[in-house]
Amino acid sequence: MDYLHFFSPVRISRGQGHPVEEVDSVAEAMVFLRKWPTGRRGPVYQCALNCCSAALSGQMSAEEARKAFTGFARITRLLDDDMALPVAGESMASVYALRR
Repeated sequence: MDYLHFFSPVRISRGQGHPVEEVDSVAEAMVFLRKWPTGRRGPVYQCALNCCSAALSGQMSAEEARKAFTGFARITRLLDDDMALPVAGESMASVYALRR
């Protein structure tokens, strides 16, 4: 199951006074997504859920699922400030690709 671990964790911040949570695998991302409030499950949520499901079934890489989950966290304003900028070598086009 090592192939389901992310190369680097997605850091989730729920705001001041809450500890930063690190999601470092597809399985952990699925647990997080399943706990997400039903009334807030829009298209970006569904994309992240579908990508994580595809990674679990071997139809997508863990890193592709990580990108979708990171996009979900960014759009819902849960992405830790340290992760808000693109990773070295990642173009701005790939950052905004999930928004299209």
